[in-house]
Amino acid sequence: MPLKTLFLNPPSFENFDGGAGSRWPATREIESYWYPVWLAYPAGMLEGSRLLDAPSHHVSGEETIQIAKDYEFLVLFTSTPGFPGDIRLSQAIKAVNPKIKIAFVGPHVTVLPEKSLRDCPVIDFIVRKEFDYAVTDFAKGKPLEEIPGASFLRNGEIVHNPDAPQIQDLDALPHVTDVYKRDLDVTRYNVPFLLYPYVSLYTTRGCPALCTFCLWPQTLSGHAWRKRSAADVAAEMAKVKQFWPEVREFFFDDDTFNIQKARTIELCAKLKPLGLTWSCTSRVTTDFETLKAMKDAGCRLLIVGYESGDPQILKNIKKGATIERARQFTKDCHKLGLVIHGDFIMGLPGETHETINNTIAFAKELDVETIQVSVAHGYPGTELYDDAVKNGFIVGDNKMVDEGGHQLAHIQYPGLPADDILSAVHRFYDEYYFRPKAAFRILRKAAFNSADRKRLYKEAKSFLKLRASRNKLVKQHSDAASAAEPVKA
Repeated sequence: MPLKTLFLNPPSFENFDGGAGSRWPATREIESYWYPVWLAYPAGMLEGSRLLDAPSHHVSGEETIQIAKDYEFLVLFTSTPGFPGDIRLSQAIKAVNPKIKIAFVGPHVTVLPEKSLRDCPVIDFIVRKEFDYAVTDFAKGKPLEEIPGASFLRNGEIVHNPDAPQIQDLDALPHVTDVYKRDLDVTRYNVPFLLYPYVSLYTTRGCPALCTFCLWPQTLSGHAWRKRSAADVAAEMAKVKQFWPEVREFFFDDDTFNIQKARTIELCAKLKPLGLTWSCTSRVTTDFETLKAMKDAGCRLLIVGYESGDPQILKNIKKGATIERARQFTKDCHKLGLVIHGDFIMGLPGETHETINNTIAFAKELDVETIQVSVAHGYPGTELYDDAVKNGFIVGDNKMVDEGGHQLAHIQYPGLPADDILSAVHRFYDEYYFRPKAAFRILRKAAFNSADRKRLYKEAKSFLKLRASRNKLVKQHSDAASAAEPVKA
């Protein structure tokens, strides 16, 4: 028998959706929880294992410590904002269960393996990049020295085993939904723009796009695009339809689901007979024919990274897309009846007060159904982070989140202080959602959809509460900055 293994997405800030599978680890404006997809793969490969997703299931730190007492091996998916708390948790687990072996995985330890090990001596080893086979091989008894991708300390010296080759045969991996069925409660997962309840999974790994800010391809999944066969995806979807007849939507959370036209159309042909409602990520470079095939196969919504309404900023971040293409893509989606959740980022390289205004105006012009506005975060391992450090744009303490896990601006530019970037996020939401057209759209949805009315009310309360909190934070920073200014004679 392999070591009795606990795969853990650790407890963290309230409403914190970071860690194993979150695209942007932070507390959201509205409570959101994504599935711990990365951990589910190895959990499906080990007999007797358990996947514990503490945030979504509201499992406390103390409860997690008690659960871990019964296991021999812990695999913890950490994040940069959550790492300090994960250190304390792992120390507490080791204190009550001294024999347990602990491995940390995820982008943070991939980029900073030696620092992570020295910051937290109770970690026995970390696995860089993809960790599916490394942690399962260790649980089955393979010596640590022989496990590709592992880093560990030996007699105080760092040992980096050679990188593991990227996994090419994704069909050989287990279906994550089998693990969800075994260990998770799908009613615990909620994302405001997806139908509730929902289930998410991957059909590919990696992304060939070169966006300088994007964490996952630059650290964990890589730029090499690898795909599951259309037949394997369709087989899993047919199965999950039987698992959860109450699930209203399935979400393909790939780095970019439809980046290859031929594969997308092939997959849609397999999905269409299943009669499912599904959503996915998308680039604005997707053409009308592909979008139509997706719509015909049951696609309802696309998460689209517009990022900015300024052409130069799009070039600065190597987005590989233009403002004109974004406009046409949006028109095509609206023509087909596809819903769009648009993602925007404030504080990318080249940002000024003028470009912020341009992006807000651009978002209003696009008029997509829902938006998410994030602060630009330079995660270690990304080109954005390296450039910010090189140019001295990182704010003094380099904090990405406050004590509650809410995003802080930790990058600023000449003429654009970090507080102005944070304030812009707040203004963006206000100007977008308090327009008559956008407000009417929300009210109409509440009026004609009784199933979502209670949910919309709860989300509105959460949004307004965080809005007030962010307002207060911005004012505090502004007052502190004013107090620090020298008095002019």
